Amino acid sequence: MSVSAIPGRPWTLAAVAALSIQSVLLNPASPEFSKPAPAHSVITLVTTKGDVDIEVTRAWAPRSADRFYNLARLGYFDDMRIHRVVRDQWAQWGINGTPAIAKAWRVANFTNDPFQPEHSNVRGTVAFAFKDQTALTTQVFINLRDNSPTHDKEPFVPFGRVTRGMDVVDRWNKQYGDDAGGGIRAGRQDPLFDGGNPYIDKQFPGLDTIVRALVK
Repeated sequence: MSVSAIPGRPWTLAAVAALSIQSVLLNPASPEFSKPAPAHSVITLVTTKGDVDIEVTRAWAPRSADRFYNLARLGYFDDMRIHRVVRDQWAQWGINGTPAIAKAWRVANFTNDPFQPEHSNVRGTVAFAFKDQTALTTQVFINLRDNSPTHDKEPFVPFGRVTRGMDVVDRWNKQYGDDAGGGIRAGRQDPLFDGGNPYIDKQFPGLDTIVRALVK
């Protein structure tokens, strides 16, 4: 079945839907990204090593939960490389594989949530990475160990935790460590934003991928 989005040029409904989603992703100011997350939700990351369930609890960090939930809901994390996996420290992702989308979100800042000591950066918790407390965007990480002695002081504020699939996270490719762009503070991520998935796949072909994110 097809529709004619342009006279004389057939488009499948799936292609039209993909273009519609992309247009939303190119606009961080869209009202779609302002919808509050549910009090509790589960985001399943379907990855090349298996599925990972992240339970998001909005009360822990409302701003972070809302951003993560809406990015997942609207497909921002789909076909995304897990670009930073450092053994026994973190697994990080959040740079969209389409440069125009990645660059639009690179400056879509929000302010960090207040830290709640009862929700510490223990193994399996998920938080946003950042350089400045007022400049959180789209990059998130899973703590691969108890990072509370250092991360609680920053603070990195967990908004959820892995409830299924930490064994999958532990198997994500670690061969590149910080070499595939590193963290936000390293200042070496420009090639990922400029080149997108084609650049990443050429330079770091072993990286695992989030095939899609599903909201349950």
